[in-house]
Amino acid sequence: MAINAPIKREFSALASSMKPSAIRLLLKVANQPDIISFGGGLPNPESFPIDDIRRIFDEQISRNGKKMLQYGATEGLDTLNVALSKMLRDREGIKSEPSDIIQTTGSQEALYIIGKIMANPGEYVITEAPTYVGTISALRGSGIRMIGVEMDRYGMKMDALRETLKKYPNPKFIYVIPNFQNPTGITMSIERRKELIEIANERGIMIVEDNPYGALRFSGPQIPNLRSMDGNVVYLGTFSKVLSPGLRLGYVVSPPDIRDKINIAKQALDLASSTVSEYIAEGYITGGYMDKQIPKIIELYKQKRDLMIECFQNYFPKDVEYTRPNGGMFLWVTRKGADTDKMFDEAVKQKVLYVVGSAFYPDEDNHESMRLNFTYSSNENIVEGVKRLGKLFEITAK
Repeated sequence: MAINAPIKREFSALASSMKPSAIRLLLKVANQPDIISFGGGLPNPESFPIDDIRRIFDEQISRNGKKMLQYGATEGLDTLNVALSKMLRDREGIKSEPSDIIQTTGSQEALYIIGKIMANPGEYVITEAPTYVGTISALRGSGIRMIGVEMDRYGMKMDALRETLKKYPNPKFIYVIPNFQNPTGITMSIERRKELIEIANERGIMIVEDNPYGALRFSGPQIPNLRSMDGNVVYLGTFSKVLSPGLRLGYVVSPPDIRDKINIAKQALDLASSTVSEYIAEGYITGGYMDKQIPKIIELYKQKRDLMIECFQNYFPKDVEYTRPNGGMFLWVTRKGADTDKMFDEAVKQKVLYVVGSAFYPDEDNHESMRLNFTYSSNENIVEGVKRLGKLFEITAK
């Protein structure tokens, strides 16, 4: 039988410019034996409420089985949106009607859709620098340019934002992760939040607030979310960190005109999110399971954060700097003069993984930092992995 010659395919300009996610590539390496991975932003499996999910599933399938296994509405399950509206009001001070909420297949779908409906290819948005690598992938995949604004320990620097807006005066939106930011773990101060809203309102710029980690606060006072301070903010939430990422369920709270456009775009992407997941999430909230589970997750993750920082103090060179977040899942490690991109190949040989700092910058222009996830690994692997990184810092400094 003749074997056909490979077909030379021509992809669109947009497809040709796409890059794979650094973290998706890294997760392939993480599956190798004996690898200690601080790379992926993975919740710890011990945090998954397996027994509760089984109980909720049994209850929901008994009561709502025919609806649960059917196609759902694009905007999501009505009773879940009602539960979310109440939860957001009680927990976050966000006053929104159920009709302001739409379910998405994880926050990643929401990020992609918002880019699609708000910006044309070649237009630009403003992000923190560094910012979530998934946002970079979602926006770059739509041909959207990103302009990063420098951060300090209080979040995005507002003087730097004002200077950026002089050069780039018409961004389609400003994207921020105010609580326990990915990748740095930094929380934006209340003063910066107020000033950000003031700047955005002065110039008529939309703010997109991503809050996947806000419920995972270990210490410090709760700071009002941007959406609770301004109803024009588009708010992204997710069940991935407080229930399970395997359910692939997130949600958007937005003004009605934006919600309607998200609804139409979502119809083209996947028709609707998983109805099974939506019924489980609804039972998780209304049955009181979520209120019981979050403190357990916080206790587990706080202990792991404390252990990793203790290991930094014991095994890292003294000139290595790192953040000390009050919650979330990540630590941001920096050493002046280091090149974490070059270090990475040696780290793989030492069977310890991190995400290079350059992956979190639209222009990939920071090579001195790395992101470490502290939630996924066992305590033994945290200790051993930090030891290996400490030796790697010493070797590469010579």
